[in-house]
Amino acid sequence: MNIAIKNVTQLLVASVLSLGLVACNKNSTSPDKTTDTEKTVSTIEQIKKNGVIRIGVFSDKPPFGYLDAQGKNQGFDVEIAKHVAKDLLGDENKVQFVLTEAANRVEYLKADKVDIIFANFTVTPERQEVVDFSKPYLKVSLGVVSPKAKPITDVAQLKDQTLLVNKGTTADSFFTKSHPEIKLQKYEQNTETFDALKDGRGAALAHDNLLVLAWAKENPNYTVGITSLGQHDLIAPAVKKGDKELLDWLNQDLEKLAKEGVIQQAYEKTLKPVYGDTINPKDLLVE
Repeated sequence: MNIAIKNVTQLLVASVLSLGLVACNKNSTSPDKTTDTEKTVSTIEQIKKNGVIRIGVFSDKPPFGYLDAQGKNQGFDVEIAKHVAKDLLGDENKVQFVLTEAANRVEYLKADKVDIIFANFTVTPERQEVVDFSKPYLKVSLGVVSPKAKPITDVAQLKDQTLLVNKGTTADSFFTKSHPEIKLQKYEQNTETFDALKDGRGAALAHDNLLVLAWAKENPNYTVGITSLGQHDLIAPAVKKGDKELLDWLNQDLEKLAKEGVIQQAYEKTLKPVYGDTINPKDLLVE
């Protein structure tokens, strides 16, 4: 009898444990369901919930994105980004500017460090495979700046010489593919690259023509001997690949801002003081 009672007791204990495990398993599915629900929250909903939009901008690329003497974000890209924040959240101050460099713009989007990139981002087929670009707002090509004492006016002059570029830029890509005979010295930040030119570490520096034209005006011992190189490209903001809702909203907002004259106003405030009458705004802004 004792053996029989022992067996019955063991069966009862096993049954209770089995029921407990089933109950635990049922309860354990609840957090997963919550997670699934959270995953369906759109970027726009999350931005509104957070009460701030994170926008990646440059810190060292005047007049497009830079920090002024007070450490505040300034520039053409920054002006437009503020209006985007205002239209989405009702207040241009509800933007968190995340400082980025050319080489990590894509990674910042992929890693959800930013919601939108507004960092003088040139549209290329390679980049279109990994991010989604919105409506463009600027036209650009490459330019080459060099010392006035030894001006570079033709790419052929750069053969067997060192050309300074920024990692991950269109200049980097263009010269790597089209001119392997030119030695490239690459830097992460714009300030590093331009300092290298001043120090004589390269015969010239290649970057967006709008940037080198602006820099040469501030540094009269240098000249942009090649003002337009390669194809004319477009500059546009970008969002994470596949974020259609945010992309559609951004496209509509940029179209609205253009019609309201906001992009023209941003040009007048940030770019015209630099370029003056040397550049026709119609040759720069995308209608």
